[in-house]
Amino acid sequence: MNCINQTQGAVKIGFALTGSFCTFSKALEQMQKLVALGYDVRPIMSENAYKTDTRFGSSEEFINMIEGICGKKIISTIVAAEPIGPKKLLDLLLIAPCTGNTLGKLANGISDTSVTLAAKAHLRNLRPALIAVSSNDALSSSAKNIGLLFNMKNIYFVPMRQDDPTGKNNSLVADFDKIPDALEAALHRRQIQPVFT
Repeated sequence: MNCINQTQGAVKIGFALTGSFCTFSKALEQMQKLVALGYDVRPIMSENAYKTDTRFGSSEEFINMIEGICGKKIISTIVAAEPIGPKKLLDLLLIAPCTGNTLGKLANGISDTSVTLAAKAHLRNLRPALIAVSSNDALSSSAKNIGLLFNMKNIYFVPMRQDDPTGKNNSLVADFDKIPDALEAALHRRQIQPVFT
């Protein structure tokens, strides 16, 4: 892993979470792993992810865990996300998990949440963004958005799979364990293969 930028120190990773709460535990495991590998991880959460209590945990619990792992306050508003672009704060933006709603906004240039504005601000610097899909409609209404994003410059995907082909046949979830390798590939402007496992 190349987590050191020779001129700027540790590689700066924006780790953005959107509202697929059932995958938060997997995402946080990878967040811890990236910090342990020496990356400078800066947490970002969509407004809904930041404020919503679910059966998977309270927002306060997740905020405390995330800020504890990263040692930084979470970016959770559009105003706080905007400087990511002009100040060139990140070397790579990781969105994990990325919901179908966020996929649609990214594919269609809508930046009305902290995460989608972070992506817009970051991508204007022609730097890589890595998406870890977690969506129940990825093989139905969100499929076209995934296709559009595959064709966009500087967008990369964490390998994904059907998580329940018989019970939820339109659902795709990223293999979160492949985030470090997918991230390393994206930093070198390569899409890790295979994309579908």
